[in-house]
Amino acid sequence: MIRRTIPQKTISNEVELNGVGLHSGQKVNIKFKPAPVNTGLVFIREDLLEDNMIDANIKYISNTDRGTNIDNGTVRIQTSEHVLAALVGLGIDNCFISLNGPEVPIMDGSSKDFIKALEKAEIKEQSILREEFFPDNPITFKDEESGGEISLVPYDNYSLDTTVDYGTKVLGTQKAYIDDISEFKEEISIARTFSFLHELEMLLDNGLIKGGDLNNAIVYVDKPLDDSNMEKLKKAFNTNSISVTPNGILDNLNLHYKNEAARHKLLDIVGDLALIGMPIRGKVIANKPGHTINAKFAKKVSDMIRSEKKNIAPDIDFSKKPLLDSDQIMEIIPHRPPFLLIDEIHELSESHAIGVYNVTADKKYFEGHFPNSPVMPGVLQCEFMAQTGGVLVLGTVPDPENYLTYFMKMDEVKFKKVVNPGDKLICKLELISPIKRGIIHMKGSCFVKEDLVSEGEFMAKIIKKDK
Repeated sequence: MIRRTIPQKTISNEVELNGVGLHSGQKVNIKFKPAPVNTGLVFIREDLLEDNMIDANIKYISNTDRGTNIDNGTVRIQTSEHVLAALVGLGIDNCFISLNGPEVPIMDGSSKDFIKALEKAEIKEQSILREEFFPDNPITFKDEESGGEISLVPYDNYSLDTTVDYGTKVLGTQKAYIDDISEFKEEISIARTFSFLHELEMLLDNGLIKGGDLNNAIVYVDKPLDDSNMEKLKKAFNTNSISVTPNGILDNLNLHYKNEAARHKLLDIVGDLALIGMPIRGKVIANKPGHTINAKFAKKVSDMIRSEKKNIAPDIDFSKKPLLDSDQIMEIIPHRPPFLLIDEIHELSESHAIGVYNVTADKKYFEGHFPNSPVMPGVLQCEFMAQTGGVLVLGTVPDPENYLTYFMKMDEVKFKKVVNPGDKLICKLELISPIKRGIIHMKGSCFVKEDLVSEGEFMAKIIKKDK
């Protein structure tokens, strides 16, 4: 189930870091900026002139070969997991993450520097409560190819338990555990990424990890290191000497923990599961995790949340002035009283709108539907949802007065409870798919207080008026 719990959080001030991309070797500037409530975690590519934003969401996952990468067709972000883990570990819900290129800087291979920067920016509470997903029953995903398995089981805290085993003597079997995400900073954030020597050589041969050095990754030596390989590594990392420590690690890098590899895998899980798009509350149990299985599990949980979210009423503060009143709404859509069935807009983005309609007793339709037991007609509830969609769509054009929207079809329409005089009807309207060739496909849900009263899918077309 989804519950509203504690206030959402963002940061108070902008803060920035400089580093290099692990694979590109390019210098990267990363900035963290405050974001309004319900924004979520959003990446911004400052090197792109337009359409430069992408939500940290599993629907944009592109590949997980050497990190968790997201791509929405215009914006690509590589190796997102360490910075997302830092934001989740500090309980930050809303933040803009601005980059001057596609790759998040590797820093020291952990989340430590991101944690420090975000704390320097000062974390603050916001006015709207956070929505969190609490599983009612265990959710499990098993990857047959890798043998990995991840479960989310009911628990009071966001807890994580992981086991890693690569079948190598140098690493062995390692475990890591935190009982609550609040322990992330102290127990997990400094755990650095790691690689095996054979993987490192493959990456070097393919022209990758140009930004790698012996300080931002633990390298486990799982094969004999001959002279030719030694010279290749010296050249790659621009160093005169390389050695293997008694514990089988390349060079003289000291481990923070004996189980640092397992702790880093736990860090990766936190970062990858951030793509679910909603904080989770439960115990994550992961055996042989990796970016691929983490992403598949995140997709499964995200799909469950999306299905359940349709039954959650928007949280509106009616003491605040609406974003648009009826006069402003009539500047966008052509409807007029008595057929204007939307009074206020409280939220409006590129993909969703929240509208309100006050079902007062003086509405003319109550005179005939039904005089002795007045009920708002279901078809008018559909019209209310459609008009909210009209505000969403026509609000994107510079001259909305020159356009009309026409219904094409309605699907999956359901009426669950009656709407009576005195009710305040709230519509949550979301695009199902991007607008293409003037065709809009949207999903609407109507609520009275916390109760879902009607819902449906609608398709409409934008038509330019004849002059």
